[in-house]
Amino acid sequence: MTARRWTFPLFIVAVIAVLAVLPLTSRDYSVEIYILLLINVILVVSYRIPATTGDWALSHVVLMGCGAYTTALLSKWYDLSIFLTVPLSAVIAGIVGLILVTPLVRTRGFGFFIASFALGEFVRLIWIKFRYPFGGPRGMIGIPNGEIGQIDFFEPLPYYYFVLVVALISLFIMYRIDRSRIGKTFVALYKDEGLAEAVGIDVPRYRAMAFTIGAFFAGIAGSLLAHRLGAVDPKNFDINVMVYLIIWIVVGGTATIWGPIMGLVAMTVVFEWSRPLLEWRPLLFGGTLIFFLVFLPGGLEDLFFRIRDRITGKRSGGGTV
Repeated sequence: MTARRWTFPLFIVAVIAVLAVLPLTSRDYSVEIYILLLINVILVVSYRIPATTGDWALSHVVLMGCGAYTTALLSKWYDLSIFLTVPLSAVIAGIVGLILVTPLVRTRGFGFFIASFALGEFVRLIWIKFRYPFGGPRGMIGIPNGEIGQIDFFEPLPYYYFVLVVALISLFIMYRIDRSRIGKTFVALYKDEGLAEAVGIDVPRYRAMAFTIGAFFAGIAGSLLAHRLGAVDPKNFDINVMVYLIIWIVVGGTATIWGPIMGLVAMTVVFEWSRPLLEWRPLLFGGTLIFFLVFLPGGLEDLFFRIRDRITGKRSGGGTV
């Protein structure tokens, strides 16, 4: 193995080492921010999976909410361990995603975009209208934080490391999917759906698969969020949160799995910095979105590719999905 092939694995090891040490030198408030950041990393990368097929849905945070509500119900009613609530919530979110995408595969483009919003709002309104079992407009409270033996996840540091492990496993699986034949088929659907269908690819099946996989991992993010907050609220999964998700992925880019993470980290820094400017935040985020759509449609990862290619003198480029 050449030195160049060692670069990426060493970089990943270095990042993991930094993430492992970082909370040890931070205040509790900062650790809470890191926890939410890791949860959002799972969410934003999971959204990229259906986006690679060209299906930009407005229901993804609702699928995250399905994971959160499933965790709330399983934890409060059956007192299940966090080791069971997280995977079971992911499965339920995946099933709901499959149900939602079944009629959605008949649409494309703007039609898919709007129809996904309508179906997502239908699910969210169920949580609001039914006080039993979903708690109605006020949601649900008293969700256990979880524990492992003598380790109580109410404390931010143990829960951070738990979320870190779950996030790393989730990212590894999504990375392998992205690099697999299935992942390449998703991209082929976006680039030329007609050609993909002509060579025998079952387009509706693969679109539904991408949406369902994304929903599965969104459910993991929702479960982790519910355990940390100890509560779920339907307002946490409305269109405003979905807009933030879209901004993260547009700012970062979708050509690689790392683009959405770059966008999330960058916008989280902006979000924390702009807390004193609460009234100006919508203008700031809207301006940022317009800037990237007009001047840097490939996102931050495309800027990284340009800088790298200029330094190395090569032209590989990142492109957008």
